[in-house]
Amino acid sequence: MSRKLLLWLPFALVFVLFAVFWLGLKNPDDRIIASNMVGKPLPEFSARAAMPDRPGVTSADFTDGKPRLLNVFASWCVPCVREVPVLLRMQQQGVEIVGVAVHDSSPALATFLAQNGNPYDRIGLDEGGRAQIEFGSSGVPETFVVDGKGRIVHQHIGVVTEQDVPQLLGMLGKAQ
Repeated sequence: MSRKLLLWLPFALVFVLFAVFWLGLKNPDDRIIASNMVGKPLPEFSARAAMPDRPGVTSADFTDGKPRLLNVFASWCVPCVREVPVLLRMQQQGVEIVGVAVHDSSPALATFLAQNGNPYDRIGLDEGGRAQIEFGSSGVPETFVVDGKGRIVHQHIGVVTEQDVPQLLGMLGKAQ
């Protein structure tokens, strides 16, 4: 009897280790990867104009003394569609929103903006995702509050909802 138990023990141990590993992947303690750029100047970048009616985006655009939102999005991003109405309302309240579209194309963006609306004053096309990596962004959508000196003061990960608007407006107000 003890010999059979010794034969099954390695299999049981592997099964237990596998179960612990699987549960750790399924339920991680920290689901958010925050940018280490918060509190630091926006890295130098340049993203060409994504749309013919809007200028592109460079890091220099954020150093004119006016705080604004930097929204990292994509036309292929389903959650990005959900935040457009909220961003449009913020734009109507006078918030300047700069968009950086990642891993995208101008024709796809044109369709996305025609169907959902365009809350962006400028839209840069970050085809290779280099600017996104420089911001410390781990996915789309993500929104950064950038002060008038070009410093990232806040990172919002995920869809901007109506519940997030007061915090973002407050951060913009403090970012003067």
